[in-house]
This record gives sequence, structure tokens and C-alpha cells, in this order.
Amino acid sequence: MHLPLLPLAAMAGLVALSNVLVQYPINDWLTWGAFTYPVCFLVTDLTNRMHGAATARWVVYVGFAAAVVLSVVLATPRIAIASGLAFLVAQLLDVTVFDRMRQRAWWQAPLVSSMLGSAVDTALFFSIAFYATGVPWITLGIGDFLWKAAFALALLIPFRLLMPATAGKAAQ
Repeated sequence: MHLPLLPLAAMAGLVALSNVLVQYPINDWLTWGAFTYPVCFLVTDLTNRMHGAATARWVVYVGFAAAVVLSVVLATPRIAIASGLAFLVAQLLDVTVFDRMRQRAWWQAPLVSSMLGSAVDTALFFSIAFYATGVPWITLGIGDFLWKAAFALALLIPFRLLMPATAGKAAQ
């Protein structure tokens, strides 16, 4: 199986950057990581649209491994573990939901899969990374999810613009 290098590099880089940025709160509702991590869902969905679910899963697995290693070095072990688990579960859910919905209207699969994946990712990540640390993880999680939901809507624009590049590849 040929693994596309651009999505692999984008995934590892986005998760590692997000794990560094999540350590810096903007306020009690949001961290800087909220601005980079939602793009992972765009990468997953475009990979799924272009190369199919099997390749998208491999991008998730390889991106997961690279991101955990980078995150241990760039962030903290607790954030690396929380991120790795949340990322893996949420992105695999995204791949599955997207694949099942790919025949519907162009916007439904990326929107629904990203929203569900974001909810799972947020709940797992913030509860594991920040529980009992004194960090206001519940409000950060709520703010993070609301931001991811807004981002899921906004990222429909680049998804739609990039759809022609995926034509004729995996099952539409």
C-alpha cells in the first residue's frame, strides 16, 4: 500500500504542534492548541475522500505514532498519552463515519464525522491530560469543543475547494 507523504507529515506536525500549544491557555475556555488541531480532521477527511478509508486509517496510525513520539519530546508524557489515545479513537471514528456517509451530500460526511470525532477527542483528551491538575479542564474542554464545532463548519470551505483534486480516486 502506498501511503501519501503529505497527509502523514501534516498529521504528525499538526498533532505535535497542537500538543505544545495546548499547554498555553488563552483564558479558562480555550488554549492555543484549539487553533491547529481541528485541521487534523480536514487532513483525515481529504485523505479518506481521495485514497479511501484503508489509507486514511494508515495515515491515522502512522500520524499517531509520530505524534506521540514528538509529543513526548515537545510536550509532557501525560499530554502525549492523552493526545495519543484521544487522537487515535477520534480519528478512527472520523474515518469510519466519513466512509459510511461518503455517498450523501458532499458536506455531510466531513461535517458529521468531524463533529463526532471532535466530541470524543475533547472528552478523552481534556479529562486525561488535565484531570486533578488544577487546570480548569471542564471549561477548557467546553470551549475547545465549541471552537472545533465552529472550525468543522469553516473547514467545509477548503474541503469543497479541494474536492476536485480528489475526483476519480477513491469511491465518491
